[in-house]
Amino acid sequence: MKHLIKQFLLVAVSIALIGASINLFLAPHHIAAGGVTGIGILVEQALGVPLALTVLILNVVMLILAFVFLGRAVFVRSFLGSLLLPLSLAIIPETMLAQDRLLSVIFGSMIFAIGVAILYRIEASSGGTTIPPLILKKYFNLNTSLGLFLVDAIIVIFNIFVFGVEEFLFAILSLILVAIIMNYLETGLKKRKAVMIMSDDKIEEIKAGLLKEMGRGVTVFSVSGGFTGSEKTMLMVVLETREYQSVLKMINSYDKQSFVIAYTVSEVHGLGFSYHTIE
Repeated sequence: MKHLIKQFLLVAVSIALIGASINLFLAPHHIAAGGVTGIGILVEQALGVPLALTVLILNVVMLILAFVFLGRAVFVRSFLGSLLLPLSLAIIPETMLAQDRLLSVIFGSMIFAIGVAILYRIEASSGGTTIPPLILKKYFNLNTSLGLFLVDAIIVIFNIFVFGVEEFLFAILSLILVAIIMNYLETGLKKRKAVMIMSDDKIEEIKAGLLKEMGRGVTVFSVSGGFTGSEKTMLMVVLETREYQSVLKMINSYDKQSFVIAYTVSEVHGLGFSYHTIE
């Protein structure tokens, strides 16, 4: 029960963020950057139909298509978000918070991306134009990302005919910003440093320092030099990014000639990261 309540609250918060990004930043400046909300902004301008009503009608149609062609699981994941989004758009008044269009696009895209990222994180959906690409993928094996891109591209192009070239360019900018921010939220917040260390005669001291001073687990590899063929010991440790400089100083304090390779990893699960640090 607690899990269901938490899921509902997260969906509600994410949909509220999406609604705020549209009604407070993008729609007042006539930026239709894809999705059912983009269609709604275009229809509102061209035909005078309220944005929330257009989104509701489209989402109901997409829910029916999802149930018929994609099955119960996709329908259930999309149901709540599909109904809450038009409600959010109806409740939040369309108000131009910032007169500067570029500022509005930046903040609107940022808030929109955060909302969608939360939905992705809990495997929920706001429905809408995410449904047709899934149908095309299932029945015609069309790549889902390509399908989403084509749908959004068509919607963005219509900015030219309904609003003008400037709005079209801002819509493209919004799509790019959303993609960048979502990618960062998906991987950037969880990035860690994986460090590989080799030392001729101080490897045990470095290992002890990593274990005791840094409180990190260490993996030990037996390796051999490609040129000399000599056997060596290599350590691997995964760190929080903020810990890297401290570890580097500690390694150099034992052996300034040590060989260190550091690279960024997008996600780590396990002791010290998903769970608690080694005591």
